[in-house]
Formats: sequence, C-alpha cells, structure tokens
Amino acid sequence: MKKEVRNFAILAHIDHGKSTLADRFLEITHTVENRAMREQYLDSMDLERERGITIKMQPVKMKYLYNQTEYSMHLIDTPGHVDFSYEVSRALAAVEGAILLVDATKGIQAQTVAHLQTAIDLGVTIVPVINKIDLPQARCEDTEDEILTLLASFDVIPETIWRISAKQGTGVETLLQHVVAVVPPPRNKTDSPLRALIFDSSYDDYQGVIAHIRIMEGTLHHNEKIYFMTSGASGAAKEVGVFLPQRTSMPLLSGGDIGFVATGLKNIEEARIGDTITSADTHKQAREKVGGYKEPQQLVFSTLFPASEARYEDLEEACRKLRLNDASLSFEPEHSHVLGRGIRAGFLGILHMEIILERLRREYGLEIVLSSPSVVYRVETKTGEVIDVVNPSQYPDSSTIQAIQEPWVCVEVIVPTEYMNNAMNVLKSIRGSYKETEYLGMNRVRLYYEAALADIISDFYDGLKNATSGFGSLSYHTVEYRDANVVKLDILLAGDMVEALSRIVPSARVEYEGRRLVEKIKNSIPREQFAVAIQAAVGGKIIARETKPAARKNVTAGLYGGDFSRKKKQLEKQKKGKKRLKQFGTVQLDSATLIQLFR
Repeated sequence: MKKEVRNFAILAHIDHGKSTLADRFLEITHTVENRAMREQYLDSMDLERERGITIKMQPVKMKYLYNQTEYSMHLIDTPGHVDFSYEVSRALAAVEGAILLVDATKGIQAQTVAHLQTAIDLGVTIVPVINKIDLPQARCEDTEDEILTLLASFDVIPETIWRISAKQGTGVETLLQHVVAVVPPPRNKTDSPLRALIFDSSYDDYQGVIAHIRIMEGTLHHNEKIYFMTSGASGAAKEVGVFLPQRTSMPLLSGGDIGFVATGLKNIEEARIGDTITSADTHKQAREKVGGYKEPQQLVFSTLFPASEARYEDLEEACRKLRLNDASLSFEPEHSHVLGRGIRAGFLGILHMEIILERLRREYGLEIVLSSPSVVYRVETKTGEVIDVVNPSQYPDSSTIQAIQEPWVCVEVIVPTEYMNNAMNVLKSIRGSYKETEYLGMNRVRLYYEAALADIISDFYDGLKNATSGFGSLSYHTVEYRDANVVKLDILLAGDMVEALSRIVPSARVEYEGRRLVEKIKNSIPREQFAVAIQAAVGGKIIARETKPAARKNVTAGLYGGDFSRKKKQLEKQKKGKKRLKQFGTVQLDSATLIQLFR
C-alpha cells in the first residue's frame, strides 16, 4: 500500500458546487498561491467559465499535512451534466474514493443517482456530503433523509453525512481529514510490471500526445520505452510528471500516482483513452490490460459542414485534435450534393454537440453548418441485410424494408412532489411507457419511464424544465433497440428534393412535422424571381405544401397616365417571365439559410 496517497473524485449533479469545493481544497492545501487563486480554478476553458459548468475533468495533486504526516491527495474534478457522464466514468476508473456532493437547496437530482451507480459498480468508497448549508432556503434534514434513502437502495450505510458550505469554507477541512481517514490508499505493487490506465489526454505540437494516466501497478521512469497494449504502438516517456495543477515534471511515477506522460506520438489514434501503457521491454511487459473500462456510446449524430468548402481540411484536422481529449466524439467523412464535403459526427447528447461546435468556432476559427440531429436506426431489408442509418440519405427505399428498429432509453426524472403531475404530462407527450414511481424522502419523487431516444434529444429537456419551474432533473441510459414505425420525410423546393432537409420521423407525427417544416422553410428562405412551391412528401405522396411568393418588381413605375393597356402589357410580360422561371428555375440554399432551418 502507498499509505500516504489518496485518490478521489467529486461527484454531483450540475451546479451543486463541485468546482467551488475544489477551490477550497486548493486553498487549504496551499496548492495555489492566494494571489493566483480565482473562482473555478480547475475550469480552464472559457466555455466552462461562461456557462458555469465543468466540461472536462481536471486532475490535480495536493500536499496535505495531517497528524504530522504529509499526504499526496490526487483530486479529479468531474462534470455534472448528463451528456458528460462518460467523463465521470473515466475519472472513477482512476480513483479509490468519491465525494458525493448534494445541494441542500435542491436535494437529490438525476445525475447524483447516475454517478453514484457508476461509483458503486466500480467499488469506489462513497463520502456523502451536503453542500450550501449557509443558504436560507437550505433543507438539510430533508436532504439528509433523501441521501440515506438513496444509499440504502444501494446497500450502503454511511458513517456520517457531512454538512459544509464550500463557498464559505465551513466544514471543508474537516471533510478533507475524513477523506484521508476513510478512502483506502492505492495498492503499491512496484515490483509488478508497469500497467498505466490512460483516462484522458491532450495534444502538444512539440511533445505529441500527452496521456493523463493512473499508475495501477509498477513504475514509469523518465525516458523509459513504453508500449500501448491496445493500439500496438511504441513510444518513449519523454516527460513524466503530475498536475500541480499545471504540468510539473518528475523523475518517475509509481503505483497509485495520477499524472501524465509525454509520449512523442504524433498519431492521436495510437494513444487512445482507455488503453493500457506498459514497458516496451518484452521481459517487463504486463500480460493483461487494465479492465473495467467502458467505451463511450454515441447517441446523437449530425453532419458538420464548413461554411466555406475550402476549409474542409481544417475541419477534419480540428475534429482529429478534439477527438484526442474527447474519446466520446466520433466522426467520418460524408458528402452532400447541396453543401459539399462534410463530417458525420457522433455525440453523447445535445449539450455535448453544442460544446463541440463552440470549440470548433473558438479554438479553430471555423463556422459550421449543422444538419438536424438524429439517432441510429437499424433497418433490416427483405434480403436480410442490416443497415445502420444515421443519415436520411442512407434510408433505403420503403419497398425493400422488412423491419426498422430504433434505440430506446430508460429515463429517470427527479422532481419535487408538487411538480409530479406536470412532469408526468411532459412524459406522456413523447413515445414511451411509464414504469414506476419511487419516493426519495417526503418531498422528492423519482419517475421511471422508457422512451424512444429520438424524442428525448429534441426539446424534451427544455419542456421538462419549463413544466417543473427548473426543479426537474433528467438522466437516461440506453436499454435496447425496439421496433419502430417511422418514415422518411422529404422536402421539395420548386419540385426538386433537397437532401439536406430530409429527416426520419414517426409515422403518427409525419403530417404534423411536414406542415411545421414547410411553414418554417417558407419563413426562412429568401424570395426568388418566381413563386416557390415548398412541399413535404413521404414516398412520393405530398402531405403538406406552402408557397413562397415571387419577388416582384414594379414594372409600371415609369409609366405616367395614358391608356391602362400600356401598364397591362408590361404586367402580362412580367407574368410570362415568372411562368417561364417557375418552369425552369431552381432554388439554391445558402449556408446561412440552412443554419436558420437546422437551429
């Protein structure tokens, strides 16, 4: 055992005070000087500060003197939003303990439960904590009852539930001392072959891939030759060290340490997150990889196009670099007749997609045109072939389809009891089925529902927040693929099908979606020199239509007085021209119009 080392993470729902608690830990341990301290210190991205949320987990090593012993405290601050649950699972794979933080004013929320489930599955020691006890609306007793009820459902009986104010620092040092006491130290098998888990990474133009690692067994020395057990790549530990919170070089890392290694690899696919690093010396190599690591599962897909096709290579390179420190992002090339070359990308959810788009804009100066988000439909043809459809353009002819399946998810909604009926009404508006209700204390209830993922990724979360005055929280995980009754909805402009506007929708809502979409297009596209017919069609059958009037020039403005037949002649001439344009004219959609339609 490395008796003086503690590895732990902070888990909580979004906005329950994780980053603020991490700030207090940094101050108590004097890891950051007072003059350099700022709020949300570990949230280094501008996006994190602007939105007030943690997007990327951030490790830091702290030195803490307690009972005349100096402890090395490796802390990982984690995100709280449902879309970034994968980041949390990666952090938990690298630690022995976790602080489960609950806001005293909001109580147990959906992601609190989801993160706790992951921690329990990995055998992590749980330290339950109630935060924001200084606020006048704090419900400490009720929140404690909710935590005890939740932990009891996982057969966990805590010694105590700590009450703190991370903002004021009340009870924080006592909590840190408790972490030292109850979180087990990591095993220190320094004589075993090196096994290091890559739980995150970044890219440096000079040092190549910087792998963030947890040494599970053995020792990693500076300049040691290393081998990646999954990719089969070899490299060298050009630099090893820890996060203080900036990268700081060390001569070596040993079992239990959390730090980084500069691999020198330029190909980001050779140092994948979740891989195991061992020695390149075949006599010292580990035989088995580090187990228990889950691959990310993309749920939402959309195609990204650069506003200027000349910047496609820049977009592709930017996605490759983002993929390095975000293993949950997937992408592959795609082509559209309207927008040219693009990239089909997979995301964990809508917020994850928004964050990636904003990073592409800020970090790489790219303006992006985005297609409508969709899920993966599994289509079986009459010949027995199974096709994964992530884009309506891949949807086969309906006459060749034997069966269609779509992903379903288990939805957990936690709300105060007074908003229970409102939440149920929102759930009833989507395709799904009610499962059960569970009470978490006197004033909070958890609703279980199974629903089609396609209905969840649209505006369901916003609807839930509105119906529950912001008190409702959502968590979901995939269950299975189930039979789906969906069709491909095509959009025709002036008789020509616009592939970029096609989408897959449930048969029961196809007429509503068709009418809604053609009306939106009518209000978005600019006028042409001829009247444009906007039609929604399913299998060649028109189900909705709108007409965008032609832009008209006042051709009689220069005629003064005289016989009306002179004006009539000009108007008839204009009418014939419009008719000819309508017959042969086409509609070209620019990127700005498409962005407005997809928004």
